[in-house]
Amino acid sequence: MTPNQIAAAAAALLQAEETGQQTGLISLAHPGMTLDHAYAVQDAFVAAKLAKGRRRIGWKIGLTSRAMQQALNITTPDSGVLLDDMLVPDFSTVPKGRFIQPRIEAEIAFVMARDLSGADVTRADVVAATDYVSPALEILDTRILRQDPATGQSRVIHDTVSDNAANAGLVLGPARHSIDAFDLRWVGAVVKQNGVVEETGLGAGVLDDPVMGIVWLVRRLARFGGQVHAGDIVLSGSFIRPLEAPPGAQFDADFRDFGRVRLAFG
Repeated sequence: MTPNQIAAAAAALLQAEETGQQTGLISLAHPGMTLDHAYAVQDAFVAAKLAKGRRRIGWKIGLTSRAMQQALNITTPDSGVLLDDMLVPDFSTVPKGRFIQPRIEAEIAFVMARDLSGADVTRADVVAATDYVSPALEILDTRILRQDPATGQSRVIHDTVSDNAANAGLVLGPARHSIDAFDLRWVGAVVKQNGVVEETGLGAGVLDDPVMGIVWLVRRLARFGGQVHAGDIVLSGSFIRPLEAPPGAQFDADFRDFGRVRLAFG
């Protein structure tokens, strides 16, 4: 993709978000695009939002479970940027129309006490740099069509990455824990939608250890001279499948002793 094509794709994503009308598959318009192109579109999309007054508050890591990677025929996670207007209070109701086709995922959020950088970062480095961990819900959305109506082609990883890794919001539970207070591999959640258990999962579903998601992110950012900053929120990756969140849906993610997160959609 040329710089002009990347800028045009980012502008289409921004327009889709602002109007609530999805744009077409970027991968269909640019069949030769690479993951580097996709991250370039994401960077331009985020830059446009920053130019409108938004503020970066952290990162999300996606596609960390083996099941999701196999579904998209990939072998690596992806990442996106968290912005200040994405924060949604716990136990609140999302106004109807705020998102296009929202879904939710349950995961463990890390809040960093110190900067983290470098291609040689280790698990111990992440543990030492973490201020606290909390239960969280991520709100996914898609500014891009899930499937092209004319060809039937479904979106692929290049579309998802371009679309800021499908991130649209996050809910942090009120509980805060030292990173060594729990074995995060065994922290799990029972997620109910309208009182019915829809999903359960364990932290081990995230690269066998949620901490390793942060390791992956820091190493990826190091390739481009980036880093995780003190104060950043990092969503380490979901250990459940995405759940559709239509109007009227109420979600209760019970992490037992680790905490609880609740969210409704108007």
